[in-house]
Amino acid sequence: MFCDHCGSSLAPGTNVCPSCGRAILPTNTLTSVSSRLERHLRPLGILWIVASCFFLFPAMIMMILGTVVHFSIPGTEQLARLLGPFVLFLVGAILFFVSFCGIFLGYGLMRRQSWARIPAIVLGVISLFHPPFGTALGIYTLWVLLSDDGKQYQRLATSSP
Repeated sequence: MFCDHCGSSLAPGTNVCPSCGRAILPTNTLTSVSSRLERHLRPLGILWIVASCFFLFPAMIMMILGTVVHFSIPGTEQLARLLGPFVLFLVGAILFFVSFCGIFLGYGLMRRQSWARIPAIVLGVISLFHPPFGTALGIYTLWVLLSDDGKQYQRLATSSP
């Protein structure tokens, strides 16, 4: 048995860590703490996949419009005819890329991949600025991955099947 705070080895039945002085939870409580993280990783991954799929449709529409919108711009506006479709296609492509990254991230969280924690935290912070659903997803992501239990993600990722 090991201390969840400092990592030092503990004798069976120890109530206080001899190294750091932190109270040791009973074994069944430690299992429920790690299962809390396990319980939230799968729903978090599913939410990232679902939220990212909602961005695929507008991204595809913007990319398609970017390729055909030059037909609807009057012929006298040369700058608009050149930049308008390009900017529309570029924004759609960026939205498509971010959506693809979110889907890939959700899959990584569901599979407990070790690389998924840091990108999830970064995308969680970015999604805070997209109210209301992005903000909720960002708060939930940060709540799961930045908690004391979230710091055990690396250990959980290496021990997952």
